[in-house]
Amino acid sequence: MCRQLGSGSVYFGGYRMTTTQREVEPAITLSAGPVGVYPRVLRAMSRPVQYDFDPYFQEFYEIVNRKVSEALRIDYPALILHCEPAPGIEAAAASLISKNDIVLNLVSGVYGKGFGYWSARYNKELIEVEVPYNEAIAPEQVEAAFTQRRDIGIVSVVHHDTPSGTVNPLREIGEIVRANDALLLVDAVSSWGGMNIHPEDCCADIFITGPSKCLGGAPGLTIMGVSERAWTHIEGNPDAPFASALSLSDWKNAWQHDQPFPFTPSVAEMNGLDAAVDNYLDEGPENVWARHAKTARACRSGIQAMGCELWAADESIAADTTTAVRIPRGVEDETLRKAVRSLFGVTFSSGRNETLGKLLRIGHMGVVAQPIYALVAVVALGGALNHLGHKVDTAAGVEAATEEISKAS
Repeated sequence: MCRQLGSGSVYFGGYRMTTTQREVEPAITLSAGPVGVYPRVLRAMSRPVQYDFDPYFQEFYEIVNRKVSEALRIDYPALILHCEPAPGIEAAAASLISKNDIVLNLVSGVYGKGFGYWSARYNKELIEVEVPYNEAIAPEQVEAAFTQRRDIGIVSVVHHDTPSGTVNPLREIGEIVRANDALLLVDAVSSWGGMNIHPEDCCADIFITGPSKCLGGAPGLTIMGVSERAWTHIEGNPDAPFASALSLSDWKNAWQHDQPFPFTPSVAEMNGLDAAVDNYLDEGPENVWARHAKTARACRSGIQAMGCELWAADESIAADTTTAVRIPRGVEDETLRKAVRSLFGVTFSSGRNETLGKLLRIGHMGVVAQPIYALVAVVALGGALNHLGHKVDTAAGVEAATEEISKAS
């Protein structure tokens, strides 16, 4: 029961609740996602919402799907699920993994570990290779796992485990998996579109991403590349879901203009995806990757020059799309992020699960993958630390970041 009490509050279920927004919107969001949306995408999402069985929308959906395949650099139809990527990843697990499958899960962070929980619901046996969450999986570890267990049929890996800001050597891992005739499932949600990686580059059989990170689109959709090898395995899996939100097969042919949708697609998000992919292809993928990389290099240079540490054990495995910064001893995570926000109007992300309280994350994805935002990050973090009594050399950080920005790409 809801009863109006007066301006700005309601009585709801026994509680007095405000209906007035108290928090001020941040001036700049440098989170690890969702990220800021490009104006072109926002304009597209304001287009009329079409009836999903109208011939206009059905043709439009097919055209957008073809653009997504072009952006993924695959010669087969992309798969679009109408949910954000977390349930999309679970759907991939439910559809691909059968009760006869031995699954090798490569864990270098929170999201890699999380996939193992989904996998365990469906597989015959789960094997995990796990490294500290500031390190990356070594190809030799994957080779060793296949040497010990020739019956591994599926390998799962996160390319960029965002809560750690680290990347795994995906191409090398993919070659080993393919050489052992296993299937590879890749979470590339926070790397594709900002880094040079595609399904065919890494021999991925299921390659999962979305528009709400590096493409600078809105959350709400999952994009996949699903190989013929993977479809064959799914179709042979008697437990693969159908007529279900976790089904990949239900959407396999929905990209064709003369095929029905299993349920109402997210029309506004499809309008946004259309613009986000156009934006990416028009700028040129190589140019997009370059500005993500330059922004990240400048940020890392500034962070280290002012006296802070990167979370990654080695800078060579630090992502170009998120910089994870170790929180200095004696500084409390939430207090630091609140100071950054209140003093500078900037939002950073915290760690997650095992990395919560140990690091903060600075996003360089989509619209904020511009070098100027590296300077913003350095100034905001340095200023907040000094305000809290942990002295760092913000000026040295700005100088180092500026020097990196000034280098020729």
